[in-house]
Amino acid sequence: MLADELEVPLESVDMVMGDTDLCPWDMGTFGSMTTRFFGPPLRAAAAEAREVLLELAAEKLDVARDQLEVSDGMVANVADPEQKVSYAELVEGQAIARRLDRKAVLESVENFTIVGRPVKRMDAVAKVTGEAKFAGDIRREGMLYARILRPPAHGAALGEVDASGIEAVDGATMVVDGELVAVLHATPDGTDRAITEVEAAWETPELDLDEDSIFEHLLKVAPAGETLDRGGDLDAGLTESTAEARHTYLDGYVAHAPIETHTAVAEFADGRCTIWASTQTPFRLQTEAAETLGLPAEKVRVIPPFVGGGFGGKTANRQAIEAARLAKRTGRPVQVAWSRAEEFFYDTFRPAAVVKIAAGVGDGGRITYWDYTTYFAGSRGAEQFYDIPNHRTAAAPGGWRGGPGTHPFATGAWRAPGNNPNTFARESHIDILAVQAGIDPVEFRLRNLEDKKMRVVLETTANRFGWLEAGAPSGRGQGIALGIDAGTYVGLAAEVDVDPATGKVTVRRLVCAQDMGLAINPQGATIQMEGCLTMGLGYALAEEVRFSGGEVLDTNFDTYEIPRFSWLPKIETVIIDAKNDPPQGGGEPAIIVVGAAIANAIYDAVGARVYRMPMTAERVKEALKRLDV
Repeated sequence: MLADELEVPLESVDMVMGDTDLCPWDMGTFGSMTTRFFGPPLRAAAAEAREVLLELAAEKLDVARDQLEVSDGMVANVADPEQKVSYAELVEGQAIARRLDRKAVLESVENFTIVGRPVKRMDAVAKVTGEAKFAGDIRREGMLYARILRPPAHGAALGEVDASGIEAVDGATMVVDGELVAVLHATPDGTDRAITEVEAAWETPELDLDEDSIFEHLLKVAPAGETLDRGGDLDAGLTESTAEARHTYLDGYVAHAPIETHTAVAEFADGRCTIWASTQTPFRLQTEAAETLGLPAEKVRVIPPFVGGGFGGKTANRQAIEAARLAKRTGRPVQVAWSRAEEFFYDTFRPAAVVKIAAGVGDGGRITYWDYTTYFAGSRGAEQFYDIPNHRTAAAPGGWRGGPGTHPFATGAWRAPGNNPNTFARESHIDILAVQAGIDPVEFRLRNLEDKKMRVVLETTANRFGWLEAGAPSGRGQGIALGIDAGTYVGLAAEVDVDPATGKVTVRRLVCAQDMGLAINPQGATIQMEGCLTMGLGYALAEEVRFSGGEVLDTNFDTYEIPRFSWLPKIETVIIDAKNDPPQGGGEPAIIVVGAAIANAIYDAVGARVYRMPMTAERVKEALKRLDV
């Protein structure tokens, strides 16, 4: 966007990614907000810079401003193209201090030469060759590696510590800073050996909760729901209905499971602390570190290298604070790189959630009423977009975080927070109503959908998929779902096979269409859609954190299963042409519809409805058994 507005080649633009010394401010990367929130001010800045440069060129060339044109950073006299000057010659390496006395006019979409055309990732070569540096690749002179004494369960209190055994590890030292107990060594292997020599007594509280009993607990502690939206009269809608459905939908805790664990290096020099951290929120980390260390913010610099997966989990910066505290105590650079077990233990999981829906359908296949309450999924994705005259949408206060006593461990944002369970519940329920009305799921949605943009998304998805109209279950294994996230409208059609003997679900094909307004980089948007769909297979079919009280039972990928390449179906993506609409988010929307589309496809295949994610083989088999009762 900036290159197009400034009229320079794309490769001449260098983006500085969140360095707190080099950027005026950066909110972080989350919420699919980069394009929507930062794009407009970047374009405005570039447009003003372009106009100022043209003014400077007019003065230098002694030509009227309206006689000049610019291309690839070169300003030329239209009447005499040989009379020209480059941007570089105009600024002579100095910052531009001049401001316009008017508002710069932005380029029209029709004049874009870069925006809207597919561009490959500019960091791809560095990443595949290993040239790209992540936090774990940072090396500083005299650096120590740290391992920290961790509790066996959340809520455990530390008692006596016996660290005499670390004397057997040459060069190992121990640091105690309040509740932070760490061993340090000049090598990672040394710290790994030393931490096993530390013996500690812990007092672990009794908490009778696990991944199955958590839902009853959540409903028990949930406050009354706050109404987000309502219209019409629910009682009147119930009276008008000829059939109704009341169901509860469940979704367990899900880990972020990034390939790169939380990692940071901290170093003190000349009264300043510099932190290289795997983080999505460098400026938030700067504030947190400054408060922890007792320093003014300007004495803390955060440099974010490449991040090896975040998905919302690296908005939390515990590892960086730990590194900073240890660097302050030792006077040497310290690296804290979490093990996979630490990554699971301290992850801010996507919270378990419950959604309850009561709805009815009447004459002509029209939905007569819709009563929706979500507990600990939050409001994102809860608002329904169908044409329902009598409706109410409510959410338990506190959103997906909840209050004290809600969750047995930390929870946080996870790619499209809350929208995954909310869309799973809503779109599953819409299909159930379609079955009760005896109407094909696509046709049923069209009968209850006036939103023109969503209708186009639905029709595009169904047409590209080759949807065969039939009432579910048809035995074909086709399912569809719609959703809205980050301003983007998305539809997904799925084709699945279900093995009735084992309950195993195999996804054969996914077709996803989205209207995201002007697609700034269609190649980047396609990659994001494919990544969302791949990640979505995990939460839909396998990913669920197992725990007992405050003890997290999953410590690695031997028990916590994320999507594998062997799982991948044929994936087709469609970006609907909406170049005259403002650009919307692309990093999260496609993931929200995966669970519902697969659930609906499972029902279409075998007539069994699964109300809880992940839809494991065991849960599908249980649903099939209920058909025989």
